[in-house]
Amino acid sequence: MRKKVISCLIAGILVFNFYKAQNSPQIVVDNQRFSDLNKDGKLQPYEDTRLSNYERINDLVPRLSLDDKIHLLLGTGMVGFEMLKGFEAIDPKGVTIPSYLIPGSAGSTTPIEKWGIPAVIFTDGPAGVRISAKRKGETRTYYATGFPVGALISTTWDVELAEEIGKAIGDEALRYGSDIQLAPALNIIRNPLCGRNFEYFSEDPLIAGKMASAITQGIQKNGVGVSLKHFAANNSENNRMDLNVHLSQRALREIYLRGFEIAVKESNPATIMSSYNKINGTYTSASYDLLTTILRKEWGFKGSVITDWFGGYSNVSAVSDTSHNGISKDSYDENIFAKQINAGNNLLMPGTQVQFELLKKYVETQQLSIEDVNNSVKKVLEIIFNSPREEGYIATNDPDLKSHALLSRKVASEGMILLKNDKAALPLANDSKIALFGSGSYNIISGGTGSGNVNKAYEITLSEGLENAGYSIDKNLDKIYSPFVKEELKKIEDLKKKLLSILPTLTQPIVRENVIKNSAKNNSIAIITIGREAGESGDRKIKDDFDLSEKEKNLISEVSKAFHEINKRVIVVINSGSAIETSSWKDKVDAILWASLPGQEGGNAITDVLSGKVNPSGKLTQTLPVKYSDVPSAPNFDGVPAEKPINVSYKEGIYVGYRYFNTFNVSPSYEFGYGLSYTTFDYSEPVLSSLEFNQKLYLSLKVKNTGNVAGKEVVQLYLSTPKGDVDKPVKELKGFVKTKLLKPGESQNVYFELQPKDLASFNPLASAWIADAGVYKVELSSSSINAKRITSFTLPEKLVVEKVNNVLNNDLNFQDLSSNR
Repeated sequence: MRKKVISCLIAGILVFNFYKAQNSPQIVVDNQRFSDLNKDGKLQPYEDTRLSNYERINDLVPRLSLDDKIHLLLGTGMVGFEMLKGFEAIDPKGVTIPSYLIPGSAGSTTPIEKWGIPAVIFTDGPAGVRISAKRKGETRTYYATGFPVGALISTTWDVELAEEIGKAIGDEALRYGSDIQLAPALNIIRNPLCGRNFEYFSEDPLIAGKMASAITQGIQKNGVGVSLKHFAANNSENNRMDLNVHLSQRALREIYLRGFEIAVKESNPATIMSSYNKINGTYTSASYDLLTTILRKEWGFKGSVITDWFGGYSNVSAVSDTSHNGISKDSYDENIFAKQINAGNNLLMPGTQVQFELLKKYVETQQLSIEDVNNSVKKVLEIIFNSPREEGYIATNDPDLKSHALLSRKVASEGMILLKNDKAALPLANDSKIALFGSGSYNIISGGTGSGNVNKAYEITLSEGLENAGYSIDKNLDKIYSPFVKEELKKIEDLKKKLLSILPTLTQPIVRENVIKNSAKNNSIAIITIGREAGESGDRKIKDDFDLSEKEKNLISEVSKAFHEINKRVIVVINSGSAIETSSWKDKVDAILWASLPGQEGGNAITDVLSGKVNPSGKLTQTLPVKYSDVPSAPNFDGVPAEKPINVSYKEGIYVGYRYFNTFNVSPSYEFGYGLSYTTFDYSEPVLSSLEFNQKLYLSLKVKNTGNVAGKEVVQLYLSTPKGDVDKPVKELKGFVKTKLLKPGESQNVYFELQPKDLASFNPLASAWIADAGVYKVELSSSSINAKRITSFTLPEKLVVEKVNNVLNNDLNFQDLSSNR
């Protein structure tokens, strides 16, 4: 991959240099050729590529006029998104839209032609490069690979595989001419109903941080930057642009910021995207405490912060108001844009005429200091000077979509989770005749809607995947489902063209009892697919979404009854990026496969697991509750007022997901970290480097495949800490390792390292991360409740691991949920 990237860069640079030699003024100094960016016939320091970017930028900034600087603080809009009528950004006056802006990209920085400063291009998103497939005047299609969503990438528990995905996404971004990929997204899955959960990794910040770090490193190895998003506490979509999130500093730091902290420190992202919401009364994009005190001063972030698109506006729909240059005055606080720059939000996207005028006014009236402007301009110039475009790369538009499709299929199968497999119902026999039920079997949901969607060349349905693998599909059922699905899809064609439309989950046709019984007689096994759509800008519902619809329940009951009466098996495939209810019906079926949203090769990948070609090794990274009311955030997820929430309180505090279920003894349907295999594994006794913690502690154990087929195991390390000054969960995930593919009888040693912060909890009274003295229990587990081996070590004295600033405290002062453990 690295050789391919290097050759791609070299080819692009050669093209660029030839183009510059023909069309751009050149200056020769000391037998070296430089571009005369400002066309004055002299080599200015900022044009001298022998100097560091720091030196070049510091030379350039004093040369810029105030208008130049303000242009650099604003994007040029969302050209290419013609479907967003009424939502277009207004381009800052006096700026020519660059001809190389990719149709369907999310926008760009503003080019400053008189200084030779190019625009850099931003593209969505977490599941692949989102660009328009069609371009005016061309017959070619510009497809990108639709990879599995973040919620599936995380269930692989494989950071090396996540980095491979990142490399592939970064390669496509580079070759299509993008400079910044707006990904990965790593907000916490706080509640099953968040419409954007499919983009996110987990309810646990360690997994979120490690996966985001791996993907970031993969993307950035191509020279393309990332934008980690959405910073922070963006855990619901309903009225997202004006939602005020109230939470304690401890919950914020331990749960909602911790993943970002890991990713920032481990992978050095080029940019971070501030979220839409407020935290304790202040927009994140205007929060100095968040963007400067914590992000830059405490964590050492060196990159740039950009707003989410129209971040700081209370209502994006107000942009369609044609008064006041296209932006309604009711949609923003007149001082918000000055507050954003003051806070350390360097680039405002997508950029509007109103912002240009107000920023200039702020400087002239001294509401905004020129020092803050200059600091932000320097950060934007860093994005530009570090971009492939500035390096001279010209888009080749030739990504290896075939190899990336194979990678997509591989990752999808690695992340699928076998939830149930009674009496070895799976894998399928080679000669299985399959009765395929459920609309979802004939229409794969490969990803979510919104900016996380990808314009891909194809999507493989489960029916196609099974047929590709040589299985016989019941043609009578196909004649019922295929025309029905085709007609249902026609009804939503217009919705599919709109970026922020959330597609309805397909309903089920009527399949009569005699048809089901005949199918049971003529086939060896039944497969039912349950699918769920979700997307940006709206949250899911409990009825007919988290809970199954009556038609779905009846289908499972009737098919199970007919097939079980003649001793045949029933399999359910769940095609959803977020939790659904499984407890009420799981005992009716023989096997359940959680397929998540598996990308464009989904049907092939599901078949790989069902057939046994791939032994399932995925593990849940979000808890599947027995019922929605068991979720700790259920009482307050909707916010108030419910129809258009303005305020939401995270009263569950740190007790998100398994931390709550384990500590409060609430039984889940399937627990965090759970997943079956077609083989079995044994764990040896763990070996600790010391029985007393001193700065670091190492732990190792041996995992052996004790079954009959090759497989992989995920070893999870949970830590239980001694009682201290703050309430603590009964255990927390502090490490994980996925083995290689182990043959029957084969073993592998796995290793863990514990650092002081792994032992610590955040104490808001001390403004510090503190590890309490005492005995720490270590569980080496196959899930959050299935400990295979247990050991312990001692911390002899209380350890103040890290002192931080006392900021972002809960403005409503409610008490977080406590276990009183």
